[in-house]
Amino acid sequence: MDRITIAIAKGRLGDEGLSLFNNSDMEIVRDKDSRKLVFSDAGGGTKYIFVKPSDVVTYVEKGVADLGIVGKDIMLEEDKDVYEILDLNYGKCRFAIAGFRNSYNKKKDGVLRIASKYPNYVQSIFENRNQRIEIIKLNGSVELAPLIDLSDVIVDIVETGNTLRDNGLEVLEELDYISARLIANKASYRFKYQIIKKIEKILDVSR
Repeated sequence: MDRITIAIAKGRLGDEGLSLFNNSDMEIVRDKDSRKLVFSDAGGGTKYIFVKPSDVVTYVEKGVADLGIVGKDIMLEEDKDVYEILDLNYGKCRFAIAGFRNSYNKKKDGVLRIASKYPNYVQSIFENRNQRIEIIKLNGSVELAPLIDLSDVIVDIVETGNTLRDNGLEVLEELDYISARLIANKASYRFKYQIIKKIEKILDVSR
C-alpha cells in the first residue's frame, strides 16, 4: 500500500479531524502533550504533519502532503491549486460582513473601510461590486476596528454571533458557508487514488 502524508491544521479543527480516524487502521499514535510535529499510525503507513492552518493548503499544493484537513476559510483566502474532495461537516460557520446598523452609510469619501484577517477573500468579494474599498489587514480581534473607527465594517467568520452582539455589532450580509474540508494534491489524487478513496470512505462514515 502507498504511504501517504496528511497535513493537519494545529488546534481544535485539526484535533476533531484526527478523531475521525479513531478505531480505524489509520488511527494516529501520539502523546497529546508531545511537541513533535510529525506522527504516524500504528502500521507506519500514514504520516501526519501538524502545521499552521494557513499553511495546510501550501503543503498540499506543493506535494509535501498528499492530503490536508483545513477550514474552507483558509482555502478561500489562499486560493491554491488543490482538489477539495470532502466536506467533513464540522466547524460550521459563515463568512459575514458585520458592523453597526448604519455602517454602510458611514463611508468616507465614498470609500468603504473593511477590516479583516482575510484580505484576499475581501478583495474577491468586492471586485465585482461598484464600491471603492480600503482593506485593513488585522491579525487579532477584528471586532475592535469599528468600535474605534478604524473601519466601517469587518469581514470575518461568524459562528454564533455572540461576540458581535456583545460589542454592539450585527451581521449586515452573510457570505460563504465555512466548514472543515479534506483536500488533495492533484498529482497524489491521480497516483494514490485507491488509498485516498479509502481515507475518504473512513472520514465519510465517521462524521
